[in-house]
Amino acid sequence: MINVKSLGAIAAFALVVIAMSTYTVDQRERAILFSLGEIKRDDVQPGLHFKFPLVNNVRKFDARVLTLDIPPDRFLTSEKKNVIVDFFVKWRIDDVGQYYRSTRGDERNAQARLSQILKDGMRNEFGKRNLQEAVSGERSVIMEILRVQANEAARNLGISVIDVRISRIDLPDEVSESVYNRMRAERDRVAQDFRARGQEEAERIRARADRERTVILANAYREAERLRGEGDALATEIYAKAYGRNHEFFSFYRSLLAYRNTLSGQGNVFVLEPDSEFFRYFNQSSGKKK
Repeated sequence: MINVKSLGAIAAFALVVIAMSTYTVDQRERAILFSLGEIKRDDVQPGLHFKFPLVNNVRKFDARVLTLDIPPDRFLTSEKKNVIVDFFVKWRIDDVGQYYRSTRGDERNAQARLSQILKDGMRNEFGKRNLQEAVSGERSVIMEILRVQANEAARNLGISVIDVRISRIDLPDEVSESVYNRMRAERDRVAQDFRARGQEEAERIRARADRERTVILANAYREAERLRGEGDALATEIYAKAYGRNHEFFSFYRSLLAYRNTLSGQGNVFVLEPDSEFFRYFNQSSGKKK
Protein backbone atom coordinates (compact mmCIF):
# COMPACT_ATOMS: atom_id res chain seq x y z
CA MET A 1 0.00 0.00 0.00
CA ILE A 2 1.13 3.56 -0.73
CA ASN A 3 1.78 5.36 2.48
CA VAL A 4 1.15 8.98 3.27
CA LYS A 5 4.76 10.01 2.68
CA SER A 6 4.70 8.56 -0.81
CA LEU A 7 1.49 10.37 -1.61
CA GLY A 8 2.99 13.62 -0.35
CA ALA A 9 6.08 13.10 -2.48
CA ILE A 10 3.99 12.31 -5.56
CA ALA A 11 1.85 15.41 -4.96
CA ALA A 12 4.92 17.59 -4.53
CA PHE A 13 6.47 16.19 -7.69
CA ALA A 14 3.21 16.79 -9.57
CA LEU A 15 3.14 20.40 -8.37
CA VAL A 16 6.72 20.92 -9.48
CA VAL A 17 5.96 19.43 -12.90
CA ILE A 18 2.86 21.59 -13.24
CA ALA A 19 4.82 24.71 -12.19
CA MET A 20 7.54 23.91 -14.70
CA SER A 21 4.98 23.15 -17.41
CA THR A 22 2.95 26.38 -17.14
CA TYR A 23 3.67 30.05 -17.51
CA THR A 24 1.64 33.26 -17.67
CA VAL A 25 2.06 36.31 -19.85
CA ASP A 26 0.84 39.68 -18.56
CA GLN A 27 -0.91 42.12 -20.85
CA ARG A 28 2.02 44.51 -20.32
CA GLU A 29 4.50 41.91 -21.56
CA ARG A 30 5.68 40.28 -24.76
CA ALA A 31 7.00 36.70 -24.58
CA ILE A 32 9.08 34.34 -26.72
CA LEU A 33 8.85 30.53 -26.35
CA PHE A 34 12.13 28.75 -27.00
CA SER A 35 12.64 25.07 -27.79
CA LEU A 36 16.17 23.89 -27.03
CA GLY A 37 17.47 27.45 -27.48
CA GLU A 38 15.65 28.18 -30.74
CA ILE A 39 12.64 30.44 -31.13
CA LYS A 40 9.51 28.32 -31.38
CA ARG A 41 6.87 31.04 -30.94
CA ASP A 42 7.21 34.81 -30.83
CA ASP A 43 3.50 35.62 -30.88
CA VAL A 44 2.54 34.32 -27.44
CA GLN A 45 -0.64 36.01 -26.32
CA PRO A 46 -1.37 37.20 -22.76
CA GLY A 47 -2.77 34.47 -20.50
CA LEU A 48 -1.91 31.02 -19.13
CA HIS A 49 0.20 28.72 -21.35
CA PHE A 50 1.87 25.30 -21.17
CA LYS A 51 5.35 24.18 -22.10
CA PHE A 52 7.55 21.11 -21.91
CA PRO A 53 9.84 21.25 -18.91
CA LEU A 54 13.57 21.25 -19.67
CA VAL A 55 12.77 21.54 -23.39
CA ASN A 56 10.99 24.84 -23.55
CA ASN A 57 11.87 28.10 -21.83
CA VAL A 58 10.25 31.51 -21.96
CA ARG A 59 11.66 35.04 -22.00
CA LYS A 60 9.46 38.01 -21.28
CA PHE A 61 9.93 41.62 -22.36
CA ASP A 62 8.26 44.87 -21.34
CA ALA A 63 5.61 45.82 -23.90
CA ARG A 64 4.89 49.25 -22.44
CA VAL A 65 6.07 52.56 -23.91
CA LEU A 66 9.60 53.11 -22.65
CA THR A 67 11.59 56.34 -22.36
CA LEU A 68 15.18 56.67 -23.48
CA ASP A 69 16.74 59.85 -22.11
CA ILE A 70 19.81 60.43 -24.24
CA PRO A 71 22.68 62.39 -22.63
CA PRO A 72 23.18 65.90 -24.10
CA ASP A 73 25.44 65.93 -27.14
CA ARG A 74 27.02 68.56 -29.41
CA PHE A 75 25.89 69.13 -32.98
CA LEU A 76 27.03 71.58 -35.65
CA THR A 77 24.64 73.92 -37.41
CA SER A 78 25.01 75.02 -41.02
CA GLU A 79 26.92 78.05 -39.69
CA LYS A 80 29.48 75.69 -38.09
CA LYS A 81 28.32 76.67 -34.61
CA ASN A 82 28.12 74.11 -31.83
CA VAL A 83 24.87 73.58 -29.95
CA ILE A 84 24.28 71.24 -27.03
CA VAL A 85 21.03 69.34 -27.49
CA ASP A 86 19.21 67.45 -24.75
CA PHE A 87 16.53 65.12 -26.12
CA PHE A 88 14.65 61.90 -25.38
CA VAL A 89 12.66 59.30 -27.29
CA LYS A 90 9.55 57.26 -26.51
CA TRP A 91 9.72 53.72 -27.89
CA ARG A 92 8.33 50.22 -27.45
CA ILE A 93 8.90 46.69 -28.68
CA ASP A 94 6.77 46.06 -31.73
CA ASP A 95 8.15 42.76 -33.14
CA VAL A 96 9.49 40.76 -30.22
CA GLY A 97 11.09 38.10 -32.44
CA GLN A 98 13.02 40.65 -34.49
CA TYR A 99 13.88 42.51 -31.30
CA TYR A 100 15.45 39.39 -29.81
CA ARG A 101 17.34 38.48 -32.98
CA SER A 102 18.72 42.03 -33.35
CA THR A 103 19.61 42.76 -29.75
CA ARG A 104 19.69 39.29 -28.11
CA GLY A 105 16.96 40.64 -25.88
CA ASP A 106 19.31 43.09 -24.14
CA GLU A 107 17.52 46.39 -23.51
CA ARG A 108 20.81 48.25 -23.05
CA ASN A 109 21.93 47.07 -26.48
CA ALA A 110 18.63 48.25 -27.98
CA GLN A 111 18.96 51.64 -26.28
CA ALA A 112 22.52 52.08 -27.53
CA ARG A 113 21.56 51.34 -31.13
CA LEU A 114 18.45 53.52 -30.93
CA SER A 115 20.52 56.33 -29.39
CA GLN A 116 22.98 56.15 -32.29
CA ILE A 117 20.12 56.31 -34.82
CA LEU A 118 18.76 59.44 -33.15
CA LYS A 119 22.18 61.11 -32.91
CA ASP A 120 22.88 60.49 -36.60
CA GLY A 121 19.51 61.94 -37.54
CA MET A 122 20.00 64.89 -35.21
CA ARG A 123 23.41 65.61 -36.72
CA ASN A 124 21.97 65.61 -40.25
CA GLU A 125 19.00 67.84 -39.42
CA PHE A 126 21.00 70.42 -37.46
CA GLY A 127 23.60 70.50 -40.21
CA LYS A 128 20.92 71.70 -42.65
CA ARG A 129 19.80 74.65 -40.51
CA ASN A 130 21.27 77.79 -39.01
CA LEU A 131 21.21 78.58 -35.30
CA GLN A 132 18.00 80.60 -35.40
CA GLU A 133 16.10 77.91 -37.28
CA ALA A 134 17.40 75.13 -35.05
CA VAL A 135 16.67 76.86 -31.77
CA SER A 136 13.19 78.25 -32.39
CA GLY A 137 12.07 78.41 -35.99
CA GLU A 138 11.92 74.74 -36.96
CA ARG A 139 12.25 72.75 -33.76
CA SER A 140 8.88 71.03 -34.18
CA VAL A 141 9.74 70.20 -37.80
CA ILE A 142 13.05 68.65 -36.72
CA MET A 143 11.34 66.48 -34.09
CA GLU A 144 8.75 65.19 -36.55
CA ILE A 145 11.39 64.37 -39.19
CA LEU A 146 13.50 62.56 -36.58
CA ARG A 147 10.51 60.54 -35.40
CA VAL A 148 9.71 59.34 -38.92
CA GLN A 149 13.32 58.57 -39.79
CA ALA A 150 14.07 56.86 -36.48
CA ASN A 151 10.90 54.80 -36.72
CA GLU A 152 11.90 53.61 -40.19
CA ALA A 153 15.44 52.74 -39.11
CA ALA A 154 14.33 51.05 -35.87
CA ARG A 155 12.11 48.54 -37.67
CA ASN A 156 15.17 46.34 -38.13
CA LEU A 157 15.39 46.22 -34.35
CA GLY A 158 11.74 45.26 -33.91
CA ILE A 159 11.15 48.65 -32.30
CA SER A 160 8.61 51.37 -33.07
CA VAL A 161 9.45 54.97 -32.20
CA ILE A 162 6.45 56.73 -30.68
CA ASP A 163 7.83 60.22 -30.23
CA VAL A 164 11.06 62.24 -30.27
CA ARG A 165 11.31 65.38 -28.15
CA ILE A 166 14.02 68.02 -27.90
CA SER A 167 13.81 69.21 -24.32
CA ARG A 168 16.59 71.79 -24.42
CA ILE A 169 19.07 73.45 -26.79
CA ASP A 170 22.00 75.30 -25.25
CA LEU A 171 25.09 77.01 -26.56
CA PRO A 172 28.54 76.03 -25.24
CA ASP A 173 29.91 78.31 -22.53
CA GLU A 174 32.36 80.07 -24.81
CA VAL A 175 29.70 80.64 -27.47
CA SER A 176 27.15 81.73 -24.86
CA GLU A 177 29.57 84.34 -23.55
CA SER A 178 30.22 85.64 -27.05
CA VAL A 179 26.50 85.76 -27.85
CA TYR A 180 25.80 87.47 -24.52
CA ASN A 181 28.45 90.12 -25.17
CA ARG A 182 27.09 90.73 -28.65
CA MET A 183 23.54 91.01 -27.34
CA ARG A 184 24.67 93.36 -24.58
CA ALA A 185 26.51 95.55 -27.10
CA GLU A 186 23.42 95.62 -29.29
CA ARG A 187 21.20 96.54 -26.34
CA ASP A 188 23.64 99.27 -25.32
CA ARG A 189 23.56 100.67 -28.84
CA VAL A 190 19.76 100.66 -28.85
CA ALA A 191 19.71 102.28 -25.39
CA GLN A 192 22.11 105.00 -26.51
CA ASP A 193 19.99 105.62 -29.58
CA PHE A 194 16.89 106.00 -27.40
CA ARG A 195 18.76 108.33 -25.04
CA ALA A 196 19.94 110.46 -27.97
CA ARG A 197 16.40 110.64 -29.33
CA GLY A 198 15.12 111.53 -25.87
CA GLN A 199 17.68 114.30 -25.43
CA GLU A 200 16.89 115.67 -28.87
CA GLU A 201 13.18 115.66 -28.11
CA ALA A 202 13.83 117.24 -24.69
CA GLU A 203 15.84 120.06 -26.29
CA ARG A 204 13.10 120.57 -28.85
CA ILE A 205 10.43 120.74 -26.12
CA ARG A 206 12.60 123.02 -23.98
CA ALA A 207 13.21 125.40 -26.91
CA ARG A 208 9.52 125.43 -27.75
CA ALA A 209 8.63 126.10 -24.10
CA ASP A 210 11.19 128.94 -23.88
CA ARG A 211 9.83 130.48 -27.06
CA GLU A 212 6.26 130.24 -25.81
CA ARG A 213 7.34 131.70 -22.45
CA THR A 214 8.99 134.66 -24.18
CA VAL A 215 5.92 135.25 -26.32
CA ILE A 216 3.60 135.01 -23.30
CA LEU A 217 5.74 137.42 -21.24
CA ALA A 218 5.96 139.86 -24.15
CA ASN A 219 2.22 139.76 -24.66
CA ALA A 220 1.63 140.14 -20.94
CA TYR A 221 4.05 143.09 -20.70
CA ARG A 222 2.42 144.73 -23.70
CA GLU A 223 -1.04 144.23 -22.18
CA ALA A 224 0.18 145.53 -18.81
CA GLU A 225 1.69 148.64 -20.40
CA ARG A 226 -1.49 149.22 -22.35
CA LEU A 227 -3.60 148.90 -19.21
CA ARG A 228 -1.17 151.10 -17.27
CA GLY A 229 -1.32 153.71 -20.01
CA GLU A 230 -5.11 153.59 -20.03
CA GLY A 231 -5.13 153.85 -16.23
CA ASP A 232 -2.74 156.79 -16.24
CA ALA A 233 -4.80 158.50 -18.93
CA LEU A 234 -7.97 157.90 -16.97
CA ALA A 235 -6.32 159.14 -13.75
CA THR A 236 -5.08 162.24 -15.52
CA GLU A 237 -8.52 162.85 -16.93
CA ILE A 238 -10.07 162.46 -13.47
CA TYR A 239 -7.45 164.76 -11.93
CA ALA A 240 -8.05 167.32 -14.67
CA LYS A 241 -11.78 167.25 -14.15
CA ALA A 242 -11.36 167.47 -10.40
CA TYR A 243 -8.87 170.32 -10.75
CA GLY A 244 -11.20 172.13 -13.09
CA ARG A 245 -14.13 171.89 -10.69
CA ASN A 246 -12.37 173.13 -7.52
CA HIS A 247 -8.90 174.47 -7.97
CA GLU A 248 -8.49 175.46 -4.32
CA PHE A 249 -9.46 171.99 -3.01
CA PHE A 250 -7.13 170.31 -5.44
CA SER A 251 -4.21 172.48 -4.26
CA PHE A 252 -5.10 171.71 -0.64
CA TYR A 253 -5.24 167.95 -1.33
CA ARG A 254 -1.87 168.00 -3.04
CA SER A 255 -0.34 169.84 -0.12
CA LEU A 256 -1.66 167.25 2.31
CA LEU A 257 -0.11 164.48 0.21
CA ALA A 258 3.19 166.39 0.24
CA TYR A 259 3.04 166.75 4.06
CA ARG A 260 2.38 163.02 4.47
CA ASN A 261 5.17 161.93 2.14
CA THR A 262 7.83 164.26 3.52
CA LEU A 263 6.99 164.30 7.23
CA SER A 264 6.27 160.57 7.70
CA GLY A 265 9.90 159.63 8.46
CA GLN A 266 11.84 160.12 11.70
CA GLY A 267 14.66 162.62 12.04
CA ASN A 268 13.73 164.60 8.95
CA VAL A 269 15.25 168.08 8.89
CA PHE A 270 13.93 170.85 6.62
CA VAL A 271 15.36 174.34 6.35
CA LEU A 272 12.44 176.42 5.07
CA GLU A 273 10.98 179.83 5.71
CA PRO A 274 7.76 179.71 7.73
CA ASP A 275 5.88 181.72 5.11
CA SER A 276 7.10 179.59 2.19
CA GLU A 277 4.71 178.05 -0.33
CA PHE A 278 5.25 174.60 1.27
CA PHE A 279 3.60 175.69 4.52
CA ARG A 280 0.79 177.48 2.77
CA TYR A 281 -1.91 175.09 4.16
CA PHE A 282 0.04 174.06 7.25
CA ASN A 283 -1.46 176.68 9.58
CA GLN A 284 -4.85 177.24 8.00
CA SER A 285 -6.94 175.37 5.49
CA SER A 286 -7.69 178.45 3.40
CA GLY A 287 -4.04 178.78 2.40
CA LYS A 288 -4.17 182.57 2.66
CA LYS A 289 -1.19 184.35 4.11
CA LYS A 290 -1.71 186.43 7.22
